[in-house]
Amino acid sequence: MIEKQQTRSRSETFSPQRKKPNKGNGSRGRYSEATINIALLLVGSLLIAASFNLFLVPLGIASGGVSGISILVQRATGFPPAFTQWAINVPLFLLGLWLLGGRFAMKTALGSFVLPLLVLLTSHWPAPTDNALLAAIYGGIGVGAGLGLVFRGRGSTGGLDLAAQLLHRYTGMRLGLAVACFDGFVIAAAGILIAPENALYALIGLYATSKTIDFVQTGIAISKVAFIITDCPEAIIQVVLHDLDRGLTRLDGRGGFTGDERSVLMVVVGRGEVSKLKQLVKAVDPKAFVIISDTAEVLGEGFNLP
Repeated sequence: MIEKQQTRSRSETFSPQRKKPNKGNGSRGRYSEATINIALLLVGSLLIAASFNLFLVPLGIASGGVSGISILVQRATGFPPAFTQWAINVPLFLLGLWLLGGRFAMKTALGSFVLPLLVLLTSHWPAPTDNALLAAIYGGIGVGAGLGLVFRGRGSTGGLDLAAQLLHRYTGMRLGLAVACFDGFVIAAAGILIAPENALYALIGLYATSKTIDFVQTGIAISKVAFIITDCPEAIIQVVLHDLDRGLTRLDGRGGFTGDERSVLMVVVGRGEVSKLKQLVKAVDPKAFVIISDTAEVLGEGFNLP
């Protein structure tokens, strides 16, 4: 319906003014941020290790990655998963350090060594269930939550993610495809070496992991973004600014069929404000075309500040 859009000059947000941070404490701020990142990595790694030992190892659910390989090795040889993870992570870390540089290695160093240690320390914890489906779901959620915390701390657990980045760097293969290929290989091996049913449960766990990572990274979509195409832009601007107490951005649009210029108003509101927004727009222009969708994260005045 809209062929092109360009931002016009007006964009306002009515909300209490916030004090700017004191830039004089830059080094202290960086120190605090580094401490928080390390704490997130440690807590995330502990959650991954606990979920791995409580749910995935007892039922042989190898849902990809180095952890999945360590489960396959344990099933075949009885070798403890933590030592298999070290045996894979350490060479990959050194290879990444050599080929990708020190900055990249710093992001993976702590995770590559600490996660197997936590796996070893939690290996004696008893499994709370012998139901494979429950184990796949809860194990996937726990691992995903842990990985989400690690990523929020700007860290990495190393493993096959390192291998995928090396493959991406030197072959041009898309990173997501490289990760999927490695995970797919591990899951297929689980289906052959353990049981086809285990591979199916591993796919469920992998899906739960990916969705939980997204949830931890972005949270619940509690904000909505609305695009309002209207012939009465000035009137709607006034009710949004004064009755809804929200800012908005006015865009220029052009109808794809008619070629006529139209005004497009972009408004971000809280989930509880959607009904009021629709009522206000309908009262001003019953023929307005309104598109409302979820937005994962909003940063700025009136919302969560970075």
